Amino acid sequence: MGGYFVIEQAYVQAADETTPTVKGVRERISKAVDATTGTALERLKCWLQMPTDSTFAKMSDNDCQVRARRVGGLLSPGEGGLCEPSDLSVAMGVPAKWAAIDKALKAERAVYVNGSTGHVGGVKSKFNNEGNVGFHVIVFLAVGQEKERGYYLGFDPDVSATTETQAAWKGLVVVGETETKPQDFTAAKSLEVVKAMILGSAETGFGPLVRKYYVDTTKAFPKINRG
Repeated sequence: MGGYFVIEQAYVQAADETTPTVKGVRERISKAVDATTGTALERLKCWLQMPTDSTFAKMSDNDCQVRARRVGGLLSPGEGGLCEPSDLSVAMGVPAKWAAIDKALKAERAVYVNGSTGHVGGVKSKFNNEGNVGFHVIVFLAVGQEKERGYYLGFDPDVSATTETQAAWKGLVVVGETETKPQDFTAAKSLEVVKAMILGSAETGFGPLVRKYYVDTTKAFPKINRG
């Protein structure tokens, strides 16, 4: 995966080792999803930033900030709860910020990661725009190392984020030529969709909404252009 602004991303492989472990993160997510209350639609909206239909012409909301805080809290069993670092676009103290993020992640605290729309999102996200105006929020859950570089395991609720997320969504909501819209999902279907998008089917990996983010922890994030 790549893009002009976007943090380099990749999908989890069976041999990847993270702290906390992939198995542990999967269990945290599964437990939190199972415990989510509300209607089928409320459960979907808690975890997913969804399109209104399978054409991805329009997204149902732009509540990434509220969603990330809620999801991050649900996925932070460690003492202290969700970690919200200071502005990652400010150059002063960047290494110390990432050291604190690593410490929080290793203590099973999710980390709220706010960045410009085109930096922390996916390359196919419907929220991307030519001027890179606006912000997006994702949640980091673990830290990993491979060869000469490190990465963060992150959850991006944006269903439009990548080619793979869009394909997975379409496969879940369209059967033959019949489409089931989110507002018409049953409770069982909502649970199936959330788990498929986040956890996938393999116990050694995740669904397409959880990816590895190769962050350059020596540099500040691009400034957010609020338009």
